[in-house]
Amino acid sequence: MAVTAITLAVIAGVVCLIAVSGDTGALLAIVLIGGSLGGGMLLLFLEVGLSEERERAADTQRRSQPRPGHWHPPRLRPMVRRPRRIGR
Repeated sequence: MAVTAITLAVIAGVVCLIAVSGDTGALLAIVLIGGSLGGGMLLLFLEVGLSEERERAADTQRRSQPRPGHWHPPRLRPMVRRPRRIGR
């Protein structure tokens, strides 16, 4: 759907370049084509970021599930040390 909108905006920019005379047509073409291609690039980066997030979430979920037959050692409490007294 986004690709269709981007394509239509590029086509509209080309049509404006051809149909509208002078600097106005060129300006409309630059704005429409540049904006749509820039928006397409933003959508591309968004899709890459979202796919990395999905992969990271699946990896985290896979790591949190215990493997069958895998032994986990018991957790030990941390040692509590008393403060040292100087001079004794």
